[in-house]
Amino acid sequence: MTDLSRTIAPKSDQMNADDLIGGPRTITVTKVSQTNSPEQPIAVFFEGDNGKPYKPGLSMRRVLVRVWGNDGNAYAGRRMTLYRDDKVRFGGVDVGGIRISHMSDIDATITMALTDKKGSRKPHRIDPLRGDRGPAPGKEPTTPTGAPKPSLFDVARDKARLGREAYAAWTDRLTPRQVEALGEIRGDLDRLLDDADARDEETFPGDIPNSEAA
Repeated sequence: MTDLSRTIAPKSDQMNADDLIGGPRTITVTKVSQTNSPEQPIAVFFEGDNGKPYKPGLSMRRVLVRVWGNDGNAYAGRRMTLYRDDKVRFGGVDVGGIRISHMSDIDATITMALTDKKGSRKPHRIDPLRGDRGPAPGKEPTTPTGAPKPSLFDVARDKARLGREAYAAWTDRLTPRQVEALGEIRGDLDRLLDDADARDEETFPGDIPNSEAA
């Protein structure tokens, strides 16, 4: 096989979306360092990075903190799958960007509400990374073959979390008085998520639609 992907890599001091034109790449983190750039304050070094670390944007840094926590030093040895998202926009133009689809050290799918464009958010899904390999190059990131489907319990918990985040994003545009008037709704969401976190699958009632019907 003659690999053309090596011949189109951009000259840069960091991983770029164009490095992933040939397909997703699963990396193993070696260290995380701070930079002097306000726009790209974090550099994620990985095995075989050739001095070109992954510098995640704000949305993907939020994903990293949500999934793996605040301590970047703890990321060493963990793995994640990166892919090129052609719909990432800059200056009103689709320029492409790097997104995370799978991460190790999690037991279930995690869904977050991330900023899509000014004033709106959309769900972003992170699946557990199992086995030694990520998605095959050239294929869209999906749940790894053979991975169990999320249970009704997992679906309910993820929907509760997404509801809380969507509510928070929506209330950012309201006045303090309006937010106070909607406090009961926020309380209901908090109780729903707390209840899901406190339950296990044996006590979960399972009275919600399955993931295919949702």
